[in-house]
Amino acid sequence: MQIRDDLNINEFKQRLEKRLARIVDGTDARNEQGKATELDQSRIGRLSRMDAMQQQAMAQASSRRTQVELQRIRTALQRMKSGEYGICSRCEEDITEGRLRVDPSTLLCIECARAAEK
Repeated sequence: MQIRDDLNINEFKQRLEKRLARIVDGTDARNEQGKATELDQSRIGRLSRMDAMQQQAMAQASSRRTQVELQRIRTALQRMKSGEYGICSRCEEDITEGRLRVDPSTLLCIECARAAEK
């Protein structure tokens, strides 16, 4: 496996670390939103209960997406340390710089990502 010397790894590392910090800083607030909602049926109406349950489900889905993003960022940072950053984890070809600029945590080149979507 080759090491990418054509990329400014520090630039991508800074972007990933900033994103990681923003996510971690906001995680506690989102965790509070996703907690179980106590529904006192004698105090609130049926539509209010349904709305509260829907909001809770949306917060939980958002939390799951955030956890996936955190894992992707941490994996990308680890790949930087090991010298594998910017190399497709499936076919081991270079991931284009443009693709990394759009999503610095991506692990797949565009061809492998398209194949994975099928």
